[in-house]
Amino acid sequence: MNQLLRLRLTVSTLLPAALIAAACTPSTTTTTATVPAPATAGTNPFLVESTLPYHAPRFDLIRNEHYQPALEEGMREQLAEIDAIARQTAPPTFENTIVAMEKSGALLTRASKTFSAVVGANTNDTLQKIQDIEAPKLAAHNDAIYLNDQLYQRVKSVYDRRESSNLTLEQKALIERYNRDFVRAGAQLSEADKVRMRSINQDLSKLSTDFSNKLLAGTKAAALVVDNVSQLDGLSDAEIQTAAEAAKQRGLAGKWVLPLRNTTQQPAQAELKNRAVRQRLFELATLRTSRGDTNDTKNTIGRMAELRAEKARLLGYPTWAAYSLATQGAKTPENAIKLLTDLVPPATARARAEAADMQKLIDAQSGGFKLQPWDWQYYAEQVRRVKYDLDESQIKPYFELNSVLQNGVFFAANKLYGLTFKERHDIPVYHPDVRTFEVFDADGTPLALFYADYFKRDNKQGGAWMDQFVDQSGLIGTKPVVFNVANFTKPAPGQPALLTYDDVTTMFHEFGHGLHGMFSRVEYPTLSGTNVPRDFVEFPSQFNEHWALEPTVFANYAKHYQTGAPMPAALVDKIKQSRTFNQGFSMTEILGASLLDFAWHTLSAGGTPSDVDSFETASLQRFNVAMPEVPPRYHSTYFSHIWDGGYSAGYYAYTWSEVLDDDAYAWFREHGGLTRENGLRFRDLILSKGGTVDAATLYRNFRGRDPSVEALLEERGLKASDSSVK
Repeated sequence: MNQLLRLRLTVSTLLPAALIAAACTPSTTTTTATVPAPATAGTNPFLVESTLPYHAPRFDLIRNEHYQPALEEGMREQLAEIDAIARQTAPPTFENTIVAMEKSGALLTRASKTFSAVVGANTNDTLQKIQDIEAPKLAAHNDAIYLNDQLYQRVKSVYDRRESSNLTLEQKALIERYNRDFVRAGAQLSEADKVRMRSINQDLSKLSTDFSNKLLAGTKAAALVVDNVSQLDGLSDAEIQTAAEAAKQRGLAGKWVLPLRNTTQQPAQAELKNRAVRQRLFELATLRTSRGDTNDTKNTIGRMAELRAEKARLLGYPTWAAYSLATQGAKTPENAIKLLTDLVPPATARARAEAADMQKLIDAQSGGFKLQPWDWQYYAEQVRRVKYDLDESQIKPYFELNSVLQNGVFFAANKLYGLTFKERHDIPVYHPDVRTFEVFDADGTPLALFYADYFKRDNKQGGAWMDQFVDQSGLIGTKPVVFNVANFTKPAPGQPALLTYDDVTTMFHEFGHGLHGMFSRVEYPTLSGTNVPRDFVEFPSQFNEHWALEPTVFANYAKHYQTGAPMPAALVDKIKQSRTFNQGFSMTEILGASLLDFAWHTLSAGGTPSDVDSFETASLQRFNVAMPEVPPRYHSTYFSHIWDGGYSAGYYAYTWSEVLDDDAYAWFREHGGLTRENGLRFRDLILSKGGTVDAATLYRNFRGRDPSVEALLEERGLKASDSSVK
């Protein structure tokens, strides 16, 4: 199953990278933070550019108390720079207006990027309190720039004259992006509507932080705790030891803890033999933020949906989805919804066939019950054993994390692009689990710095994501500093980190985002790297997943962690034969979540439902994707992507991008597969361009035509001829 994960969007979608100012990713805390004293050079490491390689953050010097003064001073400095740009008497030009804005806010960029990364991956009480205070201030900072009419008139003047100016295509693209973002932020609104817009943005920033805090706390509190190890029957000895270690870290010695993943279904459900324990784990996951306690998010998300609908109406759009998709490849909610609903019949038909297979097995075992969602993973694994003589415990010993990284992810990048990697132990990190690698291009020149933070912590947000401490920019003269974050189970001391195949594809996925950032060859930071439409940004990451099972790559990393022996050919064949196994379930849960996202964000202003659960049920039924055995990958109350992850009305992007990535991989198969020549073409025509060229044009330049959905249906095993489970 493809692990569809998100690129963490920590910067406001309204604010170009050079004008960073947005609510950051959340955390959990209760301590108080005082109003910061003015930051002074010499005491705050953010106030000067880092002297580390690639201007990497000075985690050896940075302390909690440095973030808030740096953020405050960064906002003050940038507003002074913006004011000078807006008030200058010289006629507006590309250089004195657009380029000047691109160069503004250096301190704020350094501080906010680092703060956002740490508060998402390694938060603490103090950082959360800082976030609570600063998020609305950063939202106000956004508005102070984008609702500044004097500044907008200069931008508009440059925009209106762009075709008659002697500018490059990239410069014209940058001007168009600025004008678009100002208009979409409300620059053309009346003064009264601007006042309302500022208020909405303030409220949304607070609500987003509130949602994140509640989700992190609710997820931690809802972890499965058991008193008797017999309840974990089915888990391996190493997994039980890991559960004991997790309990010990929480001060629960003598117990066992299974922390929750951010998704609805939990990995342990595939192994736990005790049905009551499986049900308990499932219910803990689905109810983590809807118990009516302090971590309940229902009121929060309802208010967010209402405010987004009102904001869209102010900007001239009927719904938030219409506003959101106007700048995406899909263009309209109707186009995106059509793609999703067209996939519902084959996906649910396949899922029903899968469910029937599992029910037969339950009946054959005299189970005496009807398949429930907490049974799916367990019996799917049993069916897989019957059909393919394959189970997860057979393959995990061949997926040791370091081998997957070095001999799989990095190896594929070398074969395709000529990259080499050197681990750096002299670059300070924000947590001991984090590893750092310097990345070199095919000719040996330094290309980027890459951080890997793979293990789950209670103070880390769920899921997996990529972001950057430093963006690539020819104008600023910076090379990319990229990081990947995941939530793999950390092994007990002395034990190897053995991964599931889903974890393996997650590593390839997030590194695909990383390559998109590393290969950027763009002048202006606003257009660099992953600053592309949401429904294109997942294309490079999902495309990179394909190399996880490519024979040359797979053989290089899939080796037994104890003996070093390669995975037996018979076992490899079983994995390949089972590649489309359970895809009805996988596709249905993704479609359910995507359509649920649209249900929330096609509401008109004033149409917010009073009952979240009833609304969700009715919405899934309306889109014909309601299957009791296959709940959405995320229920509304913990759907982090759409409430605090930058993917509101955008979760469809994974499926939209999957059309692109499968079609692009088909091109590779047609042209010789894993070759340096093919990799160079993909790098030059897709990965290096950032947002300098329209995404649809980029794809046509690479593929020679528009994408076809046929490859997706084939990869998923959802073609009409393949619709039955064999």
